[in-house]
Amino acid sequence: MRTARLRTVHPVLWAGWAALAAGAVLCVLGWYGVSGERYAERQLPYLASCTVPGAALIVAGAVLLTHGRGALAAARVEELYGLLVTAEPDEAEESGKAAGAPLAVSGDLLMVPGGTLWHRADCPLVAGKVGSVPVDAKLLASGELGPCPICEPVEETD
Repeated sequence: MRTARLRTVHPVLWAGWAALAAGAVLCVLGWYGVSGERYAERQLPYLASCTVPGAALIVAGAVLLTHGRGALAAARVEELYGLLVTAEPDEAEESGKAAGAPLAVSGDLLMVPGGTLWHRADCPLVAGKVGSVPVDAKLLASGELGPCPICEPVEETD
């Protein structure tokens, strides 16, 4: 998944860098030509043939680099999302879970220190994590913690 998307992004980045380099070279050539001429009418050909296209290439290169980096970031986010929510279909069928049922059904509530959500003990986001601790009732009552959108825990009232 990752390599297919990144193969389409890297040429855009290389094209952006090439456009920036070519634009810089044209601007330098235009400046060099203009600096050697005393009269404005002799400077115009250098401006028209080198400096203006060079500036346009610099702008195009900046746009390509911005687009390429945005696409690269989107590809990485897609990969991370896929790693986070991908579950093997065989496991779901074997356990007999309904498709619309929440992933976690345990009654024990856990949280990650410094986190903003509280989870059921078998939530995939905290299951097996060494740092997960039982939910502090004070934090729950104060509203500092919100329910996990994946396991949809229900607050226990004692």
